Amino acid sequence: MNFEIEGNSALITASSRGLGKAAARSLVLEGVNVVVNGRNEENLTKTVEELNNLSGGRVIGQAGDITKKEDIAKLVEVAYQEFGRLDHLVTSAGGPPDLLFEETSDQDWYESFDLLVMSVVRLVRESLKYLREGEGGTIVNITSISVKEAIPGLVLSNSVRMSVIGLMKTLARELGPEIRVNAILQSAHETDRITNLIESGLAGDKFSSYQEGLDFYAEDVPLKRIGQPEELGDLAAFLSSPRSSYLTGAAIPLDGGSSRSNL
Repeated sequence: MNFEIEGNSALITASSRGLGKAAARSLVLEGVNVVVNGRNEENLTKTVEELNNLSGGRVIGQAGDITKKEDIAKLVEVAYQEFGRLDHLVTSAGGPPDLLFEETSDQDWYESFDLLVMSVVRLVRESLKYLREGEGGTIVNITSISVKEAIPGLVLSNSVRMSVIGLMKTLARELGPEIRVNAILQSAHETDRITNLIESGLAGDKFSSYQEGLDFYAEDVPLKRIGQPEELGDLAAFLSSPRSSYLTGAAIPLDGGSSRSNL
């Protein structure tokens, strides 16, 4: 599909694996030059090599911890200097610990806020001057369906990620019309995290096959399967493109219909 963004430049955080990597892949296939990011140098190197073999946009890797503002400043600057422009920002981050409320400490809350919210605040702050330079920049926040419906055992994600949606809605009004801002609220997708959970279940005799594990995580999904990473990646590419030019301030569920919320 031609999203008319060939030659653009994008920065995607936490993209050496998982859903951030999926977003990078879809943008690269559209001819976008991409900076991918992660803390693990080995994973980052492998991802850069893999994406550069797609014969799409050019890909470089920049290691960094998105909870550190100096690493974020460096990340944005490298993206702009390397490609001479920055058109799209896609924010992604790993999840906070799976905990019940009574298991959390003050430090857990502060670290979760730094990881999920302040990383986005700092990334947007550092990127704004560059996103405004072109014909119209975009910001896509990859968050979680937990902002619509609380997930048992995920009190940190349920609570803290909602701040990203409040920020997204505010930025959509403050930064328009030059910059559009949207969010993706995804449920389970077949990333390494789900694969590892299923493999642990196989080792512990919870599942008799990998497919049984997939079926377990898809049990409450009307489409009877979990998402594929490329489906999220393609949505991120769409939201970064002129094809979605009248879409801003939207929090889009990507959950196979599993949420029961009316709004």
